[in-house]
Amino acid sequence: MNEKFEFNTEATGNIVYIRRVEMQSLPEDVRRQVPDADALYAVHGIDGERLALVKDRDMAFMLARQNELEPVSVH
Repeated sequence: MNEKFEFNTEATGNIVYIRRVEMQSLPEDVRRQVPDADALYAVHGIDGERLALVKDRDMAFMLARQNELEPVSVH
């Protein structure tokens, strides 16, 4: 859950990255909170720090935009 990811280091500004996170890669206490989910969506800062976990992709994008951030999908 606290893994850092190396993203495009040339990107600047208010960019955040949205990526799907499989449930089995998350700690048990997180999995217990969302037992019906197959995956969650993470919002990562430009430095790879995970800023948030949400239940669906649309919510991740909405969260980013509400905080004046520019979301980019990571596959």
